[in-house]
Amino acid sequence: MKSVTLKIEGMHCGGCAETIKSLVEKQPGVQAVSVSFDDGRARILFDPNVAREDQLVFIVEQPGFRVVGRETEGG
Repeated sequence: MKSVTLKIEGMHCGGCAETIKSLVEKQPGVQAVSVSFDDGRARILFDPNVAREDQLVFIVEQPGFRVVGRETEGG
């Protein structure tokens, strides 16, 4: 398993965080998603053999949010 924390700009409310969470958790290989509007961050636990980090960033940015930083853990 691998974990990535994304710094996200463009979230205006808790509903934005829920939108991101629901989009990301539908992706194959994603095990867990936690999105914080207050922190402007999303933490995603995923199987790197199934999902790619760049693909997850693309999913987050589709509705108009911007990923402005990432921290990856695990392998």
